[in-house]
Amino acid sequence: MKWLPLLPLVLLLAACDGGSWNDPYPSGDAGQAIYYSAFTERPKHLDPVQAYSENEYEFLSQIYQPPLQYHYLKRPYELIPQAAGAMPSVRYLDAAGRALPDDAPVARVAFSVYEVRLRADLRYQPHPALARDAAGQPRYLGMTADGLRDIHGLGDFAETGMRAVTAADYAYQIKRLAHPDLHSPIFGLMAEYIVGLKEYAATLRQARKQQADGWFDLNQYPLPGVEVVDAQTYRIKVIGKYPQFAYWLAMPFFAPMPWEVERFYAQPGMRERNLTLDWWPIGSGPYYLSENDPNRRMVLSRNPNFSGEFYPAEGEAGDREAGLLADAGRPLPLIDKVVFSLEKETIPYWNKFLQGWYDASGISSDSFDQAVAVSVGGEANVTDEMAAQGIVLSTSVATSTTYMGFNWLDPVVGGSSDSARKLRRAIAIAVDYEEFISIFANGRGIAAQSPIPPGIFGHREGEAGTNHYVYDWANGEPKRKSIEEARRLLAEAGYPNGLDAKSGQPLVIYLDTTASGVGNKSRLDWLRKQFDKLHIQLVVRSTDYNRFQDKVRRGDTQMFYYGWNADYPDPENFLFLLHGPQGKVKFSGENAANYSNPEYDHLFEQVKNMPNGAARQALIDQMLEILRRDSPWLWGFHPKDYVLRHSWLHNSKPNKMAHNNLKYLRIDAAQRERLRGQWNQPVLWPLWLIGAGLLGGGWWLRRTLRRRAEGR
Repeated sequence: MKWLPLLPLVLLLAACDGGSWNDPYPSGDAGQAIYYSAFTERPKHLDPVQAYSENEYEFLSQIYQPPLQYHYLKRPYELIPQAAGAMPSVRYLDAAGRALPDDAPVARVAFSVYEVRLRADLRYQPHPALARDAAGQPRYLGMTADGLRDIHGLGDFAETGMRAVTAADYAYQIKRLAHPDLHSPIFGLMAEYIVGLKEYAATLRQARKQQADGWFDLNQYPLPGVEVVDAQTYRIKVIGKYPQFAYWLAMPFFAPMPWEVERFYAQPGMRERNLTLDWWPIGSGPYYLSENDPNRRMVLSRNPNFSGEFYPAEGEAGDREAGLLADAGRPLPLIDKVVFSLEKETIPYWNKFLQGWYDASGISSDSFDQAVAVSVGGEANVTDEMAAQGIVLSTSVATSTTYMGFNWLDPVVGGSSDSARKLRRAIAIAVDYEEFISIFANGRGIAAQSPIPPGIFGHREGEAGTNHYVYDWANGEPKRKSIEEARRLLAEAGYPNGLDAKSGQPLVIYLDTTASGVGNKSRLDWLRKQFDKLHIQLVVRSTDYNRFQDKVRRGDTQMFYYGWNADYPDPENFLFLLHGPQGKVKFSGENAANYSNPEYDHLFEQVKNMPNGAARQALIDQMLEILRRDSPWLWGFHPKDYVLRHSWLHNSKPNKMAHNNLKYLRIDAAQRERLRGQWNQPVLWPLWLIGAGLLGGGWWLRRTLRRRAEGR
């Protein structure tokens, strides 16, 4: 009995069979086709009419099926059908409704009619809102808050149902853009294009006043610009000629929404239990959200009703050699489940990737030297250490921009006065983004000269594309103007040496950002030093992402840190971010700076619908000159993306426009299990040493006690 305390240690050591003690996943998941990734913060919206952020689309694009999508492999980016059976047909009409030829001048086109015909095999995921009883009536309609006492998630409902996706579901979702209880970030833009949408919103607001609570049935209110032709066909009537509209049809805003689900979630007590579309979406895509625990993990599972999509049979040059066509023609998706674990810090994420617990990873600045070796010629590849693990590096230029915006409504930094303009320009010169890219991004970026990134029409290289208000052209490259020039502009703006010439008080500027924590402290310290060059006091106000969005929406900022990923590969998608009628505060649009310049807005109206060519480029050049002069943004930089993946992850190709890439990925689960086991072998000798010490100590103690007993 005296050896009993050592028994647990003996059993533990005996049980050691070389398995991975640090495996963070359930043992039942071993060997399965599961993709493992991470998220840093719960998505605020999973309702497709409200979602518009990268972390939201990471989920939504796997769940919903808009009519169109981007070809996974081809470059330049190409739209192809997704839920649609073919690309939409487009007819052009004059003001009297008469048909026009496809090459009719833009000025003659009063309306464009997009006709979408859906595939016949579209089915929604299983969902309790679609469940029916024996009489064919909704199984869970008429529930009360008391009846929901034991319901905490969709899995707590005993029954689910399914049905086919119809054209009416797509029409219903378009109506939801104007729903008075919802905030759709693209309503302002779409109201300018979809016939009758603006008036429809007014009608709905008035009707909602008469019905303050409960489900608001949009089926009772027709939208003139949307016509359901039959069960699989619908039409959208657009004002004028708007060729970019096809790109919007590849986004979740235009995915189907069954009206039964809105009615289901509108029942009393649902919202209090997070039973909403923002928490539990429903779609016809390859996956559905089967687990939503934002404090731990979120899980996407294969939609058993999904069919009709296959891995592409063609791509661009080099794809076949890279193995990207090995799965051509196979039914999608190729993996059964996607597990996203909460990781708030980059170091734990990185370490788990190296151990094989995550299948792919970006590269933080802290890990860059460990992961990437840059040759003398500037070519990036993985280090020998990474190569030994079979880790592969993929790089791509992001169709995105990162910037700091000035709130145009702010009395100090905003507005079109000469003083405010010079203040903004002085700050633009002082904040050295080349230095920032070198220090914090390991050179993975290009200092921006305008909102348009490389690879998008309208971007110019060389001197023609240089912001001459911030840079001089010298020795064949842009050179940032001197800090003395910035100080001169600051003095002319009324703030010599950073002091208000009228009050004598120091100039204080507030920056709102989501950057917080130890990892961002050095970046914020660097930024303060940039403002110190002008003797301007920068006060950083860090907050979580959701609160930050609310502040920007209300205009409660002075400066803010922001970024934009292209919705579609067209300059209009960047230029509209500074279009006056898209102001965030007044119009709930995406112009977060609330910038307004009538000359710029006039040119934008001309440019947005033009085909690419010399005439369009000339007008874009004029628009960029206006922006550079007014400086509503610190133009920031266009990032370069570096992504690492393990050798067991196949078909991974960066696609900067599409977000629904998970269905194409393939996992070699057997290889992953084998390598994880090799990389995570438990180190047992310390335990054996401790065990030997305990056994020796126990023997000595027993022997000593026995001698004492014999001595008595």
